[in-house]
Amino acid sequence: MRFLVRDTRSVSTLVAAGLMVSGLSGPAMAASDKKIEQTEAALLAAGFIDRPANTPERAAMLAQLPKTKFVRRVNGDMVYYVYADPKVCNCLYVGTQQAYGSYVKTMQAQQLADTQEMAAEDYANPAWNWGAWGGWDRGWGFGRRGW
Repeated sequence: MRFLVRDTRSVSTLVAAGLMVSGLSGPAMAASDKKIEQTEAALLAAGFIDRPANTPERAAMLAQLPKTKFVRRVNGDMVYYVYADPKVCNCLYVGTQQAYGSYVKTMQAQQLADTQEMAAEDYANPAWNWGAWGGWDRGWGFGRRGW
């Protein structure tokens, strides 16, 4: 299953659709598992190839890698990025430098979009009154003398 993603909205739509189709969007799936699923959907969209650990040899090799972290491997003059998931899919994702670059670019764009959305929500309610919460001078707010 390969996906070509042109913008970050496609990645989030792809992730949501994948979770709904797989039936994993309910409360039975832990938040960390959902994050792993989202990461893996983005990896596939960026051009990574997934390989199941469906033999004892593959399972043993998968167990040697750090879980849900990227590892850079050099084979000759080629650089590969490996992402091991023994928890959700029990598989290994392998991508080239180009695929990893695409993944990082997509994640940065998603983070920027999330930050912009949060900023828009901050200013969306003109009825909000910070004054009701007290002053924000020295001694107010978080810290030793605050709340």
